[in-house]
Amino acid sequence: MSYKVTIRDIQHITHDVKQFKVDKPDGFEFVPGQATEVSIDKPDWRDEKRPFTFTSLNGEPDLEFTIKIYDDHEGVTNELDTLNIGDQLIIREPWGTIQYKGPGVFLAGGAGVTPFIAILRRLAREENIEGNKLIFSNKADKDIILEEEFEAMLGDNFINVITDEPTDRHIYLDGFIGKEFLKEQIDDFDQPFYVCGPMAFNDAMTEYLKELGADPDALVFEE
Repeated sequence: MSYKVTIRDIQHITHDVKQFKVDKPDGFEFVPGQATEVSIDKPDWRDEKRPFTFTSLNGEPDLEFTIKIYDDHEGVTNELDTLNIGDQLIIREPWGTIQYKGPGVFLAGGAGVTPFIAILRRLAREENIEGNKLIFSNKADKDIILEEEFEAMLGDNFINVITDEPTDRHIYLDGFIGKEFLKEQIDDFDQPFYVCGPMAFNDAMTEYLKELGADPDALVFEE
């Protein structure tokens, strides 16, 4: 089933990430971490479906999406960047593989953090966020999505890793997260791990975690 929804609000989150709030269809619900296929209700765009994660919670009046804009080619996110309040999107039924299975470590690469936003927001609202850690990898400080909110929710359990530009504010690796870094940051590999990012990131993190003793059944990643 598909639903036409109207954009109610648009906010800039970072230099290349926007937050879109749309009206919620009656009775529409999802599990935090799930996504939907979204298209733009304009000629030539209605059949161009892309998956975006809900970053709002069920109890809120609107649906929210936090979307990275890729302006280097004429794709859906580039077209989303041209939309205004009052324009319409088409959404479908929720789906997704990342669901919360208990306190653990969230490993996110760039926009891969979006499935974790609603999960962590719900845990914070229910005062059940203790025991969770977020390790968030980005190319530069300016790329960090919702930095202040994650800090407020997680405190010292919010670890920022910067891989491309030297930084005085966060951990700088001059390259990707490796097995030794994970070993330094994580003292217990007998817990759930939630992994989402570019495919190469997902593959590397899951392989490192298995080598460090994590149970493959405790690895939750977006397929």
